[in-house]
Amino acid sequence: MNFKELKLNKPILRAVAEKNYNAPTPVQEMAIPLVLEGKDIIVSAQTGTGKTAAYALPILQMLYNRQESSKKGNKIKALIVSPTRELAIQIQESFRDYGLYTSLVSTVVYGGTPMEPQIAELKKGVDILVATPGRLLDLHKQDIINLDYVETLVLDEADLMLDMGFIDDVKKIERLCPSGKQTLLFSATIPYKVVQLADSILKDPTKITLTPTSLAAARVHQLLYFTPKAKKIELSLHLLKNTVKGNILIFRRTKYGVDKLEQTLLKNNYKVETLHGDKSQIDRQEALKRFKNKEASILIATDVAARGIDIDNLDNVLNFDLPNIPETYVHRIGRTGRAGQSGTSYSFCSADEKEYVISIQKLMQKHIDVVEDNPYPLDPKAKPEIHKRKGSKHRKGRKSEASKKKKKRWY
Repeated sequence: MNFKELKLNKPILRAVAEKNYNAPTPVQEMAIPLVLEGKDIIVSAQTGTGKTAAYALPILQMLYNRQESSKKGNKIKALIVSPTRELAIQIQESFRDYGLYTSLVSTVVYGGTPMEPQIAELKKGVDILVATPGRLLDLHKQDIINLDYVETLVLDEADLMLDMGFIDDVKKIERLCPSGKQTLLFSATIPYKVVQLADSILKDPTKITLTPTSLAAARVHQLLYFTPKAKKIELSLHLLKNTVKGNILIFRRTKYGVDKLEQTLLKNNYKVETLHGDKSQIDRQEALKRFKNKEASILIATDVAARGIDIDNLDNVLNFDLPNIPETYVHRIGRTGRAGQSGTSYSFCSADEKEYVISIQKLMQKHIDVVEDNPYPLDPKAKPEIHKRKGSKHRKGRKSEASKKKKKRWY
């Protein structure tokens, strides 16, 4: 199939051709006709499957066809809600690129930066707004944003939105939009809480499920290292020195873990950038820019900070900490080996992460190759570490001498 067969108009087809997209991806093939028919949809698809265009192209088409001839201040007709700033910026860039030959105006609002420039853009009038939940509600409270004319609401990366605690914000945003709107929900995974959200806000949705596990398995050479938790930093230094060729994205579970690994790599003279939630928006954008421009060959990130970020020509992914959700593993390794390229993923597994490997292999229906020639091997008999919480040094119920004296206190 080609994009013409999806009944897209000439201005949009021209913009798509200039991006060198020849044929729609499976998610675009399935979603675009349904969106153009005005149906609500729930789509399970990972980053890298072309899902942004799956809703951006039909939204641009519908708004272009219904454009009012008199431009009396554009009203927000399409609202895209995204969990992270980086993803919101990327989505708006996609709308700008695909809508290049239409007169439709799009903008993006997100927290962590001053409001004034965003307010100035909104006051000029916009057709399409991309927003993170917190900043959107702040601006709505100030009467800067009016959602009374929204025709299409998109909730992108819904599972991450809920993981980040935005459930109440999302429900409030949905209620602020007109009841007759079309709602499109996109999510990398569909856990029960996403199903609950979909049931409460979507009207008879069509479900589209794309499992990219086989694609990731085919394009990415996956390697597994069993190693003690205490030796993971040494093993990463060994791989960077002797094995890894090209750039690498390293995933860690926590912000503290990101910072700790960064300090070690910097001491060993590696050029490193990091992404996590405690960094300001400007710092995160600059870090990503330097990595993309090859000023640094290593990027260390948490899942939340890296979600939805597109990095062209990524050579390697390293799972320093294995994720406890198997779909997240697929999501991570799928960032390399894109657009017909091949890539390599390295995963470190300590004794307490063995269960995660079993779940991942079950999901992928594929055995991950174990590297036996490992300078820091894990003892097969090693037991998971159990962290006991330290209690009080005093015996339970023991009172201090002062409290034993029944003194009358003034409070």
